[in-house]
Amino acid sequence: MEEFAADSAFPADEVPAAAVAAAQDAPVQGEAVPETANAEDELAYVQKALSLPLHAGKGGGRMLSSKMAKTAALLSHPSIAPHIPPTRPYTEANLKSMLEQHGMVVIKPVRGTGGIGVIKIERSGSGYSYTHSSRTRSASSVPSLHRALKPLQKGRAYMIQKGIQLATVGGRPIDYRVKYVKNGSRWEFRSMVGRVARPGLFVTNLCRGGSQLTAAQGISRSLSSKLVRSKKQEMRSLTRISASALEARFPGIGQLGFDYGLDKSGKIWIFEVNTRPK
Repeated sequence: MEEFAADSAFPADEVPAAAVAAAQDAPVQGEAVPETANAEDELAYVQKALSLPLHAGKGGGRMLSSKMAKTAALLSHPSIAPHIPPTRPYTEANLKSMLEQHGMVVIKPVRGTGGIGVIKIERSGSGYSYTHSSRTRSASSVPSLHRALKPLQKGRAYMIQKGIQLATVGGRPIDYRVKYVKNGSRWEFRSMVGRVARPGLFVTNLCRGGSQLTAAQGISRSLSSKLVRSKKQEMRSLTRISASALEARFPGIGQLGFDYGLDKSGKIWIFEVNTRPK
């Protein structure tokens, strides 16, 4: 389908996200895999992710909850890797490195839904600010920031992702959900919608108060009506390539929900791929 109506709504089931920016056997092109001091640990982390089994679901194919495993598979494709924001497993050392390199990062649970537990962190003067839900606090150093984040993580495994300055609608960030479903032996597009964050929040999840538009409305209002056709075509192309890469790695998947973001320059980023989208 070329156009998707706004009333083809579905609640978001997982927070937009990316995962571990490391390839299986060698670094991926571009900034997806910057050199780090613990590259061997990251490689082992990704290889472990790729070995995780899929779990049987109630119809519609099989599911994989680990964001790191899905993204590691996508990073193996050279056309997809440049669209994955640089991301690292959460450690204090990686937090320090990512903040030094990017200035703004988002940390999120490796397994999570609905934007719960997602935290935005920015350098602020000589210290840092971090926003959880709609509340922003400050920390004077990375060690104090790390200590402050621990209770919010609640013992869950986290990842750190480069923050992307998304295009906005009325000053609120917007991203896109593309639902792609296998019907027999063929994959089909089922919906493509824009999701605008609730005022005061940086996550766009509908269950967190985000609002929904058609993809055409979102692209037109956040960037330009001249870009609607090309950006929708690019998201569809990335979806097809990504689905092929994921199916080759994880046979049995049958439903995919892609969370895309367009930054202020119009570049498309893949934040998350859900194997059981709603």
